[in-house]
Amino acid sequence: MTQILRNARDTPPLPARTRWAVLAVVLAADVLDLLDGTITNIAAPTITRDLGGGAGLVQWLGAAYALALGVLLVPGGRLGDKYGRRRLFLTGLAGFVAASLACGLAPAPAFLVAARLVQGAFGALLVPQGFGILGATWPREEIGKAFSLFGPVMGLSAVGGPILAGFLVDADLAGLGWRPMFLINLLLGGAALLAAARLLPRDPGDPSVRVDGPGSALLGGAMLGLLGGLIDGSAGWTARPLALLSLGLALFAAFWHRQRTAAEPLIRPTLLRNRGFTSGLVLGVLTFAAVAGLLYVLSLHFQRGLGRSPAGTALGLIPLSAGIVVASVACYRLIHTHGRRLVVAGLLLILAGCGGLALLADRGGPVLLPPLLLVGLGMGTCFGTVYDITIGDIAAEEAGSASGSLNAVQQLANAGGSAGVTSVYFRAAEGGESHGLLVSLAVVAGTVLLCLPLVRLLPGGAAGHSTEAEQGGGHSAEAEQAAGHSAEAE
Repeated sequence: MTQILRNARDTPPLPARTRWAVLAVVLAADVLDLLDGTITNIAAPTITRDLGGGAGLVQWLGAAYALALGVLLVPGGRLGDKYGRRRLFLTGLAGFVAASLACGLAPAPAFLVAARLVQGAFGALLVPQGFGILGATWPREEIGKAFSLFGPVMGLSAVGGPILAGFLVDADLAGLGWRPMFLINLLLGGAALLAAARLLPRDPGDPSVRVDGPGSALLGGAMLGLLGGLIDGSAGWTARPLALLSLGLALFAAFWHRQRTAAEPLIRPTLLRNRGFTSGLVLGVLTFAAVAGLLYVLSLHFQRGLGRSPAGTALGLIPLSAGIVVASVACYRLIHTHGRRLVVAGLLLILAGCGGLALLADRGGPVLLPPLLLVGLGMGTCFGTVYDITIGDIAAEEAGSASGSLNAVQQLANAGGSAGVTSVYFRAAEGGESHGLLVSLAVVAGTVLLCLPLVRLLPGGAAGHSTEAEQGGGHSAEAEQAAGHSAEAE
């Protein structure tokens, strides 16, 4: 955020019409990333019926995108600093559109998973550039107006996008089934790419910026091993999944050592020595992993257990996504007066919602609305507060590194959670779909209970925002985070 404000102060502002057009391009890119990170939750059963691949494909569809995005998110931001944000934005968006075409034309499960990995990798080049571009094109006294639009736009996209995806799958346009979900990116992303090439200002970058390539490679290999082991283990804990898990743990240990010795590590060692930050990091990993897995399982249960169509599933989960958006907006106004008590309230609401869903596992219709709403309210309460509180007592010069690290870890937690909880679901569903849901709910509830003692170790309150621009940036970041999980709910 400091760098954004410096850019806004040192760069002459563009004409108002051009600034708003640049904002529209940045918003379009973030909306594409948000939607494509989550739409496979809705379409996974349809895709597996068409391509095969079984439970493994269902799990990799969501995990692959989040894995690549999480591993490369911090390096993507630093590459923008090094080579210029405009160049990285155009490269990321062009690659994202090309990978979307590959997803839409995928002839086999392995091809589709590989395309999703590539899509997430280009998303990691694209997304981090947006705030810096806005900082270079908007004057400091007006940049809060730009940031204030992220919440409404991302919220509307989070609710409406997956519904559109569900209807596209059900419509079976030209006999293409699920494929138009990805192919529509050629129109949306292509238009954004043409506009970006024309509008975005050129920036030279800073060749002295360092990027920790070995650290990223170690983290990527570790996560691939861990996810591969979890997904493979859902079919039985033979030697192969255990070997993959062991490899993942070994690479993760090497990554951890790298972070303590690298000149420019992905996570600053000083952050890891901060008790409040490390507690929030662990709490965030557990919470985001649990709810990411729960959202995927709910979508599967609605289609496999309750027999709903993709569009019907998206519509049925609207109470959950609405609860996320409402709670995240409300908590933005409450966080500085209630602090970490909001995190406790959010965790308890999730537990109450899980209990209600467990009691009503075999039923559909309006009776599911209250527990779904409770889960959504709990998720929105946590998502809108936990990371702002986590960085509440870190040094100002570490804020950017901390925020980037937390956002990357969130994506990795999403990948691990969707793989881990769905592995439990598919294994338990051998005894019936309702049994699979009940066991999954128990795992999620147990994980959330583990988070409660960690809340006491968090800083008492959130980091303050001293300027209008910083307030806008904080709001937009929280809203985008909450909206992303709202879309996962769909």
